[in-house]
Amino acid sequence: MHLGTLDLSVVAIYAVLLLVVAQWVSREKAGHDKDASDYFLAGRNLPWWAIGTSLIAANISAEQIIGMSGSAWVMGLAIAAYEWMAALTLVIVAKWLLPVFLKHKIYTMPQFLEERFDHRVRNVMAIFWLGIYVFVNLTSILWLGALAVNTVTGLDLVTGLVALGAFAAAYSLYGGLKAVALTDVIQVTLLVIGGILIAAISLNEVGGGQGVIAGFQVLLDKTPERFDLIFTKDSPHYAALPGLSVLLGGMWIMNLSYWGFNQYIIQRALAARSTQEAQKGMMFAAFLKMLMPLIIVVPGIAAAVLAPDLETPDRAYPTVMKLLPAGILGLVFAALVAAIVSSLASMMNSISTIFTMDLYRHMGSRKKPERYLVNVGRLVSFTAIVIAMVVARPLLGNFPEAFQYIQEFTGFFTPGVCALFLLGFFWRPTTSAGALCAAIGSAVFSLSFKLAMPELPFIDRVGIVFLLCVAVGVGVSRLQGKERHPHAIDYRDVDTRTTTGFNVAGVAVLLMLTALYATWW
Repeated sequence: MHLGTLDLSVVAIYAVLLLVVAQWVSREKAGHDKDASDYFLAGRNLPWWAIGTSLIAANISAEQIIGMSGSAWVMGLAIAAYEWMAALTLVIVAKWLLPVFLKHKIYTMPQFLEERFDHRVRNVMAIFWLGIYVFVNLTSILWLGALAVNTVTGLDLVTGLVALGAFAAAYSLYGGLKAVALTDVIQVTLLVIGGILIAAISLNEVGGGQGVIAGFQVLLDKTPERFDLIFTKDSPHYAALPGLSVLLGGMWIMNLSYWGFNQYIIQRALAARSTQEAQKGMMFAAFLKMLMPLIIVVPGIAAAVLAPDLETPDRAYPTVMKLLPAGILGLVFAALVAAIVSSLASMMNSISTIFTMDLYRHMGSRKKPERYLVNVGRLVSFTAIVIAMVVARPLLGNFPEAFQYIQEFTGFFTPGVCALFLLGFFWRPTTSAGALCAAIGSAVFSLSFKLAMPELPFIDRVGIVFLLCVAVGVGVSRLQGKERHPHAIDYRDVDTRTTTGFNVAGVAVLLMLTALYATWW
């Protein structure tokens, strides 16, 4: 597949528009220099619509678009559980967890852990997250993004790596989170428009030119097995999505850890004008997550009818892209690039925030000037993307299914992170040692289950390891027998009341989920 002149023009217009808007929103009033709050948290003044779109832009990247479409080609609509359950998770996080973070006016998740436990927990988790973000997340987004661009256009992998990294740095480095979050409105608009177009065109093709509804009916008639949302144990796909565990088990732990305790994601909500504004933004993101399967999953199912003999599942999305006419192809490709670079920019900003505010700021006894912290943040962002460019191919180039390896690796730590935060929230006697043992135990237990019970589904393992981590955290805290931590959260002091509009919207998300699973159980 090659982009024509019209398609390249569309992509060029998108790139120029993004750079111009990023510089425009990053400008400061005369006489005002950016301080740490401006750079890392957009002056704590983000509106709900920017928060909602930025959450989705940070979340959706090439690995989701290409990988999830490929999974839909194999197993069908069931893979949409990752999107739909995330929508409900966003509602829960917005109502019951986010108010705690905003009450403490924190910059980062490690900072919250310091206030709840002590500086040891902050340092350990800050270094842990920096390692994961630089050498796993940022590197994987860059590598898999370059692979996606290579698959669609044939562009050399190294050229793609450098181009994507340089583009992400160019529009985000100066303005910080404000530039990232406000330009994410453009990114998500492109993603939604491009996704709807490719879904509509692929469905029309499946229906023999009779329209979208006719095409969807053909999918239902020809591939009814791809509309089973819950797999039974005799299904070949049970190991990937093990039955009711998708609704009641380990997926909750993965989602709570990702959407509730992940700096890369929650930083947008921490930058809100108010708690209500943050909650509105997260609710907006929840509705966008309900829409994502139409954009990502449906084209993959359509590809199963249009191209049932693909060499690999990951070619499903590029295959349906071949159906697009000139101009529209450029728009959809621009949406794909938007998904990649917005995730890169978000990750770079989170890395710089954790390093600067949790580690560098505490080095030495002298207080660092605000302007100096901003410049350190920019330097760290640039350094992180350069490191990712250098190590991407050596780390991931030899893995035929890099995304699956990455999911498996990060899943070793997810249960411990979730246990660490939930104990800190809801069980006041939790000690610093108990919290650290729960976090460390996650890797130990996960590896043990992986070696001893390799047949255990990944999602089930996450749920079991989470329970063990909680038990370890409680046990160690009890053995220490110390008085309650003076900074322990009293959840009764946290205002979790939400507006009528939020409550109605939350019920609507739950009803939509219920209807979907009742229809295709």
